[in-house]
Amino acid sequence: MLEELRKQVYEANMELPRRNLVTYTWGNVSGIDRKKGLVVIKPSGVEYDELTPENLVVLDLDGNRVEGELNPSSDTKTHLELYKAFPTLGGIVHTHSPYAVAWAQAGRDIPCYGTTHADYFYGAVPCARHLTREELDEDYEKNTGKIIIETFTDRGIDPVAVPGVICHSHGPFTWGKDAAQAVYHAVVLEEVAKMALLTRQVDPDAAPAPQYLQDKHYMRKHGPNAYYGQKK
Repeated sequence: MLEELRKQVYEANMELPRRNLVTYTWGNVSGIDRKKGLVVIKPSGVEYDELTPENLVVLDLDGNRVEGELNPSSDTKTHLELYKAFPTLGGIVHTHSPYAVAWAQAGRDIPCYGTTHADYFYGAVPCARHLTREELDEDYEKNTGKIIIETFTDRGIDPVAVPGVICHSHGPFTWGKDAAQAVYHAVVLEEVAKMALLTRQVDPDAAPAPQYLQDKHYMRKHGPNAYYGQKK
């Protein structure tokens, strides 16, 4: 079932160690078939050198296992909440990449200090709040998804324009039109998190890039008159 999606999600998962975004099994990628309403996700705790397309897990959006013998990722409920809330998402990635985690552990948004950031994230990458003790005890992973959704809704952030978030004291989630683009955004997020940290070290009082510069760089890649790259 979903052989092509399985292959895509497998390749996306294998990209995480190649890009030095994961240590051991600290990460996962999923992808969704919107027509079928089915999600393919990495199984929990499986080493990357043991991962195959066949041992990925297929679930419906209610979390019912449709195919696969292994337990799905422990973060599955977070992925499912995001897919249900944001219909443009085709793939989701979670890692514990160190520079993004540093900002998450500090509980700070990642400011847009320059054009590299602005090319991919239209504004600061938000840091979602801590779960309350009650939310954690009720359903940690599901409520992690809900506070990400709350963050974007309350702040009026478009998840297409800002394809990622960091969760307080936890780490980053990124997404895209498919699993491959979600991984791409995870790589970019880690790089801009590193750049932002270095900027703070050079000047703790550094200001974000001017809004007009952020607008220019985001829109030339993603706006209605985008001109970056080659026409397809």
